[in-house]
Amino acid sequence: MIKNLKICISLLLALASFQVHALDPTYTSLFSDKAIKGYDTVAYFTEGKPVEGSSDFTTEYNEATWQFSSQGNLELFLANPEKYAPQYGGYCAYAVSQGQTASIKPELFTIHEGKLYLNYNESINQRWLKNKEAFIIDADQNWPKLLSE
Repeated sequence: MIKNLKICISLLLALASFQVHALDPTYTSLFSDKAIKGYDTVAYFTEGKPVEGSSDFTTEYNEATWQFSSQGNLELFLANPEKYAPQYGGYCAYAVSQGQTASIKPELFTIHEGKLYLNYNESINQRWLKNKEAFIIDADQNWPKLLSE
């Protein structure tokens, strides 16, 4: 019994010292596997606003579950997921421009040059909108580094 306890403690200590730094390629909430907190990524383009997705219309892509508000939007995504998926895996675009990651509010979005960008909160979104082109340049450079850390 004591020998098993020592083995368990040794394993726990080994696991505690081993840190995984790999970033998930798609942002999901802590206790969820849903991309964009369950919102329909295609609707940003087709309706110009955030629309909640449904568990009736889902697919797996880039290590996350994506929900859609209709079969039509699901089919559009399946035909070209890179066109509709948000930039930087759906992490806050401003945070990525700063070499970090942060969660998002699906209501705070920008479509710029045919690409979807999401942000963390209203004040960050306002900062993003004032200089998004420069932030996009920085985020494009930072994103590969964040993925490999």
